[in-house]
Amino acid sequence: MSILEFPKRFVFRFCFPCNYLPPQRNSEIRSVLDESFRIPRFDGWEGDRNADDSAMPIDFRIGWNEKALFLSVRVSGKKRPPWCRLTHSDESEGVQICLDTRDVRNVHRATRYCHRFAFLPLGRGPDGKEPAVLWFPVHRAKGHPNTVATERIAIQSEIFQDGYRIDAKIPGDVLTGYDPGEHSRLGFHYYLVDKENGNQPFLVGPPFPHDQDPSMWGTLECCRNQ
Repeated sequence: MSILEFPKRFVFRFCFPCNYLPPQRNSEIRSVLDESFRIPRFDGWEGDRNADDSAMPIDFRIGWNEKALFLSVRVSGKKRPPWCRLTHSDESEGVQICLDTRDVRNVHRATRYCHRFAFLPLGRGPDGKEPAVLWFPVHRAKGHPNTVATERIAIQSEIFQDGYRIDAKIPGDVLTGYDPGEHSRLGFHYYLVDKENGNQPFLVGPPFPHDQDPSMWGTLECCRNQ
């Protein structure tokens, strides 16, 4: 592959603000992240399915405070319910997220500060109707984080006629190295798995090792919007 065939996004390093969510506002994980917490989409670059940002099928919002990270994901444009199977977790429809609590950009193999999760709108419970959050070891990682207690991650979901919504709260002590006061930048990547409309990466996706190479991830700057 020549350098001219690489996605244009490899030429840039992307950093986005991650706004502060005061503790008094996060007693409920649903409906606390307004438009100011939204992660932007890219228009007109290869890999994007729509030129109009408002038509994108994923609305991803993230916020932080000293105790936790907060996620809200709305996926639309679907005509059938999401396909989620815990026995095929890597293929299940939902959002896969990579986080690096040290944002080390000059390595190609994950460190112990790198985490990879899947947030699924369905899959758990006796009837498979409850949401699920899963942790995956990062392939070829030089080290793995401390034991990740996924049962402590609060998750809710709602299924709509045209898609679904996931809201989650990740306690900071679940993430090895989470300390925004000392390390305000987080490596960040997401990958929407959608069998109906096609998978969508945040910056780059397959055939590149997007879910295991931290140098391909973007950066979130934890800032206080007060």
